[in-house]
Amino acid sequence: MKRLLPFLIIIVVLVTALGVYLYMKRAALTDPAIPPSTTTTGAPGTIAAANAAPGAQPPYFRGSENASVTLEEFGDFECPPCGVLYPVLKSIENEYGSRLKVIFREFPLTPNHVHALAAARAAEAAGLQGRFFEMHDLIYQNQTAWKDMFDVRPVFEGYARQIGLDVERWKRDQTSETVEQRIFLDGNRAHSLGVKGTPTVFINGVEVPFEQLTAEGLRAAINKAMSTAGK
Repeated sequence: MKRLLPFLIIIVVLVTALGVYLYMKRAALTDPAIPPSTTTTGAPGTIAAANAAPGAQPPYFRGSENASVTLEEFGDFECPPCGVLYPVLKSIENEYGSRLKVIFREFPLTPNHVHALAAARAAEAAGLQGRFFEMHDLIYQNQTAWKDMFDVRPVFEGYARQIGLDVERWKRDQTSETVEQRIFLDGNRAHSLGVKGTPTVFINGVEVPFEQLTAEGLRAAINKAMSTAGK
């Protein structure tokens, strides 16, 4: 019996390890809290996108609701690379027009970016008055002017006046449950897709590698998606 004891212990350990492995594998397949994997190499990722959390509804977008290709950006208004990408995306939007649907999702990287959440709230509150992208554009166009300020509220309020908002309503809406929920839901979608930083861009559910977030790289990815959608 003493001779068999070490072998019995090894068998018990192996069986236990196998049981833990099978449990974790099953949990990864069924637990919605575990984000599905997404690709960063351009491999098909539509299944991951289909299984992801929906994000704020309705999403704010430019282009056509019925476009065959959707570009979805997860952005942070204070993120310098997002600021660099902004004019590139504007150019792409102008180039493709109604053939492309461009969605913006909030993903403020706090606390590293101290004004990111305030900027997201400012844009979302503007969205409740139908002026999301007007505020979005002003915030990105002037990013270098406000990002190092101590207090950005007067600056964003100036933008609100500039685009013709009801400023008092806009001030109240920034801390409303609706705005907070939209930001939370966009973040929830980001996490479910495995988004780790900004900017992160998906085209028809496929993540575009960061190094390809150029006019040429995005154009190639969009054209490929259009070609696939047309088949």
